[in-house]
Amino acid sequence: MSNAELANAMLLACQQRGIMLATAESCTGGMIIAALTDIAGSSAVVDRGFITYSNEAKMEMLGVSAATLDAHGAVSRETVLEMAAGALAHSRASLSLAVTGIAGPGGGSADKPVGLVWFGLALAGQPVVAERQLFGHKGREFIRHETVRHALQLGLRALGDPHETGVVP
Repeated sequence: MSNAELANAMLLACQQRGIMLATAESCTGGMIIAALTDIAGSSAVVDRGFITYSNEAKMEMLGVSAATLDAHGAVSRETVLEMAAGALAHSRASLSLAVTGIAGPGGGSADKPVGLVWFGLALAGQPVVAERQLFGHKGREFIRHETVRHALQLGLRALGDPHETGVVP
């Protein structure tokens, strides 16, 4: 499925469950919320998107703690968990998708290479979850595109939607 098809499936899954969606994005700079809002009628499901590229934005807009950023860095499990929880807490949404990573071409290190992305998902009433993906050093555009794809798939999987696997009855 294309990212546009995944975005449409995500909107339908949220609509069917009567829930609103929010995003908290760093390395994608708003590409997830853009994929969703490119679709007419998305306002019935999309509450808001937080583009928190800087550490200051993560702290101010989402409530990510300075201690977390100092101890673990912006690209970490701990930070993405706080981003996802913060997006839920600072919106009317029942589901939030969060991403933070290193899209490159620079900025990577041995511990955190280019292509490393952390994904967070918060669903009201459930524990916040995080997932790590390593997309490799395949170019900024590829990494960001695949990050959008994976975030939407993660959301669909959390909602138990058959579109996540590409198998639709």
